[in-house]
Amino acid sequence: MLLLILAILLMAAGIGWSIGANDAANSLGTAVGSRAVTLRQAIVLIVVFGFLGAFLQGAHVSKTIGKGIVPINDLDATVGLYLAVVAMFSACAWVVLATYWKMPISTSHSIVGAVAGAGLSVGAPIKWKVLSDIFFCWIFTPVGAAVLGYIIYRILKNLFYRIIPRRNLKLIITILIIISGCYVAYTWGANDVANATGVISGVGVLTPEMSVIFGGLAIVLGIMTWGYKVIETVGTEITQLMPIMALAAQLASSVNVHIYTVFGIPVSTSHSIVGAICGVGLVRGTRVLNFRIMRDIVLCWLATPFISGIISFLVLKGIRFFVKI
Repeated sequence: MLLLILAILLMAAGIGWSIGANDAANSLGTAVGSRAVTLRQAIVLIVVFGFLGAFLQGAHVSKTIGKGIVPINDLDATVGLYLAVVAMFSACAWVVLATYWKMPISTSHSIVGAVAGAGLSVGAPIKWKVLSDIFFCWIFTPVGAAVLGYIIYRILKNLFYRIIPRRNLKLIITILIIISGCYVAYTWGANDVANATGVISGVGVLTPEMSVIFGGLAIVLGIMTWGYKVIETVGTEITQLMPIMALAAQLASSVNVHIYTVFGIPVSTSHSIVGAICGVGLVRGTRVLNFRIMRDIVLCWLATPFISGIISFLVLKGIRFFVKI
């Protein structure tokens, strides 16, 4: 039992690290792409505000991940621990692979798919209604962010050039980009820390408060060590971002994610920021969008819950072949 608990904590640290590595780009990747901040400055800001979001509001979504998909706390203690280890291993493996490819995938999709796959493997009851609600929110996340991004960019473009003197425009927009990027980092930390902590709090290894701190620290480590890889994709490869475009995309993404977080719904900050960037880019016409990279990103999005779920299902089946649980 002790070895299982240690394995759960190790896997939780691993998935927290992989979340930080992959999802750091969702916060200030656009700011880096528009040259409002340097990569090093962006990483420092993401670390600070991402951890604050995890610590202050991370418990909302942790409840959904930990108990809302599979009632892990109602299962046999040993079964629940094995399920937790396998689900986190499977989610972490896929996120690390996607990060190596520099693809901004959804860590939320990965852990939700892994929990569901592990639950099916042991015959646990799956809350399909919760899964269907999460699935529909996944569809609306990038669409809603794109619409918000398009509208906000239109408003800011007309407003800023009319009311702000040109000599002050660049400085003011840069300051607002940094502030909005910090807000994105905060909402990301609040929503995505559950992907690392929801399962360990669900099986009762740590209290929700302790698990949020644990997951937050693991995410910080991921940001600091490997976060730069996906930041490059989000910041420069989808479309070339002018400063005011980066501001509109960050505002749209953060508002979008914060709404879902308040309701405890684990959505993808990756989907949100990519959708917002596309919406902002569409104001200038489809020619400015890199459809090749967008196609690759969408394919990874679609594959994520299924791949992590299949890995989880097969790994736990293999374990049950050798261990009676």
